[in-house]
Amino acid sequence: MFSEYDIIVVGAGHAGCEAAASAANMGSRVLLVTMNMQTIAQMSCNPAMGGIAKGQIVREIDALGGYSGIVSDRSAVQFRMLNRSKGAAMWSPRTQNDRMLFAQEWRLMLERTPNVDFFQDMVKGLLIEGEKCCGIITGMGIEIKAKAVILTNGTFLNGIIHIGEKQFGGGRTGEKSSTGITEQLVQLGFESGRMKTGTPPRIDGRSLDYSKMEIQEGDASPGKFSYSEETKPLQRQMPCYLAYTNDAVHDILKTGFEKSPMFAGRIKGLGPRYCPSIEDKITRFADRTRHQLFVEPEGWETVEVYLNGFSTSLPETTQYQALTMIPGFEKCKMFRPGYAIEYDYFPPQQLKLNLETKLINHLFFAGQINGTTGYEEAGCQGIMAGMNAHLKVNEKEPFILGRSEAYIGVLIDDLVTKGTDEPYRMFTSRAEYRILLRQDNADIRLTLKSHEMGLASEARLQRVKRKTAETEQIIQYFKTESIEPEEINESLDTIGSTRITQKVKMFGVLTRPQITILDFAIHNERAREFIMKYDTEVLEEAEILMKYEGYIVKEHEVAEKILRLENIQLAEDFNYSQLTSLSNEAREKFIKIKPRTIGQAARISGIAPSDISILMVYLGR
Repeated sequence: MFSEYDIIVVGAGHAGCEAAASAANMGSRVLLVTMNMQTIAQMSCNPAMGGIAKGQIVREIDALGGYSGIVSDRSAVQFRMLNRSKGAAMWSPRTQNDRMLFAQEWRLMLERTPNVDFFQDMVKGLLIEGEKCCGIITGMGIEIKAKAVILTNGTFLNGIIHIGEKQFGGGRTGEKSSTGITEQLVQLGFESGRMKTGTPPRIDGRSLDYSKMEIQEGDASPGKFSYSEETKPLQRQMPCYLAYTNDAVHDILKTGFEKSPMFAGRIKGLGPRYCPSIEDKITRFADRTRHQLFVEPEGWETVEVYLNGFSTSLPETTQYQALTMIPGFEKCKMFRPGYAIEYDYFPPQQLKLNLETKLINHLFFAGQINGTTGYEEAGCQGIMAGMNAHLKVNEKEPFILGRSEAYIGVLIDDLVTKGTDEPYRMFTSRAEYRILLRQDNADIRLTLKSHEMGLASEARLQRVKRKTAETEQIIQYFKTESIEPEEINESLDTIGSTRITQKVKMFGVLTRPQITILDFAIHNERAREFIMKYDTEVLEEAEILMKYEGYIVKEHEVAEKILRLENIQLAEDFNYSQLTSLSNEAREKFIKIKPRTIGQAARISGIAPSDISILMVYLGR
């Protein structure tokens, strides 16, 4: 029935979809196996993509030739650039999405991708020969051979859904859990754990009184995620709304605490620290009289509403009674209650930096199986696992991004080097080089690398080269051209900046806070003629590079110094036991993690500078 595939991807969530697409686009024959063909790329939680640091990841996936950015643009109902009031390193794009359209677009893009086949069944086991994975066994007992397997099981591995005192086996509401894989992997020597995540109730938007809420519109001039020309900015947008809890809501929620699976101890797994349930919020922040809620539409044609910020696993009657005490929700109708889900994961220190497992060759993990949370975190692991599985079966060197090259590099290095015992979520604060890793320059950072491996198209590469050249033209113009006081002082007055009294270089004026490139086009016809030749995207890139030039140069210098340690390789079979001068803790951690470079070894928790010095001396450095 099945011939041997190059790569089998297990699970069709955000990680699985990106893994299948990247491996197939590089030339591998891929089989994507899912328990339900109707829920490919389902937005299991909030109907949105991007956000703080996550938006940077979506742009990085897009620059690498992934599909998440294009699908997000095509299914968007609202676009916002978050943190505009802060520095450019903090700017983060976010879309509100049509849930059904998002999944539909993903499936259509996969179906149009040559080399991707589909099969609907549960995977209950792996085919292992010696220390190598060579296929899968499905729930129907079908054995399918492959040169590599990528597990992207999400929340389905032995998943249990909790609503009050009720428990159901399931990986998502209305869908059964997956069994067999965890047990086999544990027998093979893998360490597993339990994690928990949750989701809020879904509401009938027709039953809400939006006049009692604060409206939250999208950007007046919306942008988009994808750097390609396959998508366009939104011409119309849907609003979101802000609502708030109050003491009455909190009091009702507290009545259900004795039946809470979290407080009663029925949930053993740790939940996401930065996305707590509403019951957790009112317990941890008992001094707060209200909590903000985001009322988010699920799509253009549906009345279903997602209540972001009200994640809960309390009894459904308690949930409903509390909802009716929120202003605007007095007559609300609930489509389905919120719930918590507990599932298996595998601590990611068991992986190499290419996301291949250390115990079993040709077996890769991506997504929530590695202890992460979020569509974006899953998607970026998926594209990297797909790329590296393809490279592995073709006996090529792995593709690994450094911490100064991408948020994706930060995420994978954090997981593999430090591990996680709670759902890992990306933040800008996790990236020490975030001035370099901005959302505006992901294409410049990554497109060439992707093109060299056959993912990013020639058209994409040429577009990046054109953008880079035009950016440099603008910077040179501002550094060489001067401006008279009467050509800029009126704009300086508007922003409360000190007037200039003599002719000065345009570059020096632009570095002032609040002034923009477009301000130079208001009263200077020569500058206006030059500036208006360029797209907004190019002007923004040039402006950021000029305003933050000093910081960017300094961060590049720091990154280059650290890179020297990253260039000192450590053999995978390095015998740390022979280094008797190492501390016992260092020796144990080096043997467990098998760092790839001196730089990675230095980032392992608990490793002292003296341990790194010992390694350097041994290597003759």
